Formats: sequence, C-alpha cells, structure tokens
Amino acid sequence: MLKVPSARKRKKPDEKLNLVPIMDSIFIFIFFLLMSATFLKIYEVGSDVPIVSDQEPPKDQKDPLALTLKIETNLMTLSRGVPSRPIQTFNRDSSGSFNLDELHGALIGLKKQYLDENTIILEPEGDLTYEEIVRIMDAVRKLNKTDDAIYKPNKEGVDEKLKELFSKIIFSNLMS
Repeated sequence: MLKVPSARKRKKPDEKLNLVPIMDSIFIFIFFLLMSATFLKIYEVGSDVPIVSDQEPPKDQKDPLALTLKIETNLMTLSRGVPSRPIQTFNRDSSGSFNLDELHGALIGLKKQYLDENTIILEPEGDLTYEEIVRIMDAVRKLNKTDDAIYKPNKEGVDEKLKELFSKIIFSNLMS
C-alpha cells in the first residue's frame, strides 16, 4: 500500500483578502469628491414677486416711478407711472438683438432724476432666450465703469457714488 505524502495531509489555512488598501482608496476618492464640490459656484440673479394689495397707497407718499420694461418679440417699451405711460421704445437691430446700450442710457437718465428708486418691472411677453433675458437684466441693473457717475447723499449728507441702476428686478408675468 502506498502512503500519502505528509504535505498533502496538511491543509493550508485559507488566506483572507486584505481589504485595507481598497478601503483606503475609496475613502481618499470620497474625500477628493467632497473637496472638489466646494469649488463649484452656483450663480443666481435675484428677483422678487410682485406684491398685490387691495389697499390704497398712503396719501403722504409721492407717486411711484413704477418703471416697467415690456419685452415683446421685436420691441421693448420702457414705461413709467400708474397707469403706465410709454417713455421710449427699442427695436431689434439688423443683427437681431436689442440695442441695450440705448436702453442703458435711457435708464441712466431716469436714475439721475429718481435717485431713491431701485425697482423695475420686467414684462417678457415674446419668445426670448435665457441669454437675452440675462443681458437685459444686466443692462438694467449694472452701472458700467464708463458711465457717468451718479451721486446720492447718504444719511450723513455726504454724496456717495451709486454702484447700481435699478437693482430690484420684478418679473410681472412669469405664469403666463
């Protein structure tokens, strides 16, 4: 009879897989994802919802400017007052875009007359792209470095240079 070699009788213990390096790499990957997420910036342009009220405005207040920019497919109309009275219209030029420099200049003239007014109502009614709306909002909100300086007295009576035109933008007909 043949004898089985002793090496076959001894069973080798099962070796377990070392998961520590895999777990280390997963945690480093998660840490990298969390750190890279902080570099992502989300920009938003704030806008308020119009206030609807049944009450009469107080009698001691002066008439509001009620500046409104109605944006149609090929025409923008700048109006003021209640009821709304058109001030100026802006057509699309030959390239198909609105003349925002002319709009900006008209708004600078109005801002010089109404220093305390910060609100403008936008009424987009035509088919506009997102980029067009943002460009119009920028023309309405921002004062460029090349624009004439506009000064307004602060609480102490010292003139301060304004940094924005009409920064409070309200969309009037978002649901239509």
